[in-house]
Amino acid sequence: MRALRSLLLAGLLGVALGAGAQAPKQDEVPSAPATPAAPGGIQSQNIFDVKPEVKPDASSDPKYLEQGNAERNKVQPGNNSPMWRGVEKGIEGFTSYPRDKYPEAGVLIQAPVQYPGSRFVSAGEAWRQVRNNWLLPYGGALVIIFAVALAIFYFARGPIGHQDAVGGGGRRIERFTPFERAAHWTNAIAFCVLAISGLVMAFGRFFLVPVLGLQLNGWLTYALKNLHNFFGPLFAVSLVVVIITFIKDELPRRGDLGWLLKVSGVFRRSWQEPPTHRFNAGEKVVFWLGVVLLGVVVVASGLVLDKLVPSIEYLRGTMQTAHMIHLAAAVLMICLTGFHIYLGTVGMRGAYAAMRHGYVDEAWAREHHAYWAEDIAAGKIPAERSQQPVIPSDQARPA
Repeated sequence: MRALRSLLLAGLLGVALGAGAQAPKQDEVPSAPATPAAPGGIQSQNIFDVKPEVKPDASSDPKYLEQGNAERNKVQPGNNSPMWRGVEKGIEGFTSYPRDKYPEAGVLIQAPVQYPGSRFVSAGEAWRQVRNNWLLPYGGALVIIFAVALAIFYFARGPIGHQDAVGGGGRRIERFTPFERAAHWTNAIAFCVLAISGLVMAFGRFFLVPVLGLQLNGWLTYALKNLHNFFGPLFAVSLVVVIITFIKDELPRRGDLGWLLKVSGVFRRSWQEPPTHRFNAGEKVVFWLGVVLLGVVVVASGLVLDKLVPSIEYLRGTMQTAHMIHLAAAVLMICLTGFHIYLGTVGMRGAYAAMRHGYVDEAWAREHHAYWAEDIAAGKIPAERSQQPVIPSDQARPA
């Protein structure tokens, strides 16, 4: 009996030891089965060597939103990520607005474009980056540099011309007729309102917000924006009148080239202005570049921004392009016309009185526009252009 018990215990112990030898250890991870050998004879047992399956972008399927919404809402209620991915790509959605009046009403975000730096952003964001990183910093710096340069020139050089030429005797010559002065002042006032309001709208948050605060600066900007929109058409009409009125005297004539060659001497107080006709070459450069070229560009782009051009489809890209052109041309026009305003006020003796009252002394005309004064003295140009000559009674035409 004792022998039988010993055999049973020995058998149970053997079975237990055999089972323990076949079972894996607790901390041991079973190795992955070997994969079949590749055609090149290389066999891999690393699961990371197997490339994951590349699934196509589901959002590229136009029926993706319709097919997946029902299933997605069951497990992920409120998940609109596929819709927003489409919105970011510029996909147009449904809108009840009439398409002929609002062609882009169904597009929430403009299609991506490549911005400098190899980054793809929406067209609206690209426009904002160009405005904030290029136009405003460089445009504002140009205006400040130009204003500082004029101030330095005034305090270092002083006004151009001699004081004795203003009221220096001789007969009075009519330099500007009442119509010319009215056209000039109308255009000048409209330009000043547009320039000041435009500078505040573009740069006010940099130098006015710290002083006035956000709320007061917002009210001021809103009021100036309305003035800007009101005076814009007035400036456009008066600009056309100014161009037509003065263009005949702004054409190149004798003495213009000599004036340009000797203008560098203006930095000396002893500089004698070369003889010119009614307008010198510098005034003609301001007229053709500042008034005609930049003025037409500013007016045309402003009319687009005001949606006053009926033949244009007003898309967001159109408005953004018009805004960038308008801002760049306006900054250049402010600088160039600012130089003209400087010379017409404190930069040249007698210039402001000539535009205000219309008359200059003969001595002033000979100093600044010698050829023009010679033509008046020779009778080629009347000294009083706004008054019709009186015809003697014996030479009156028969009725």
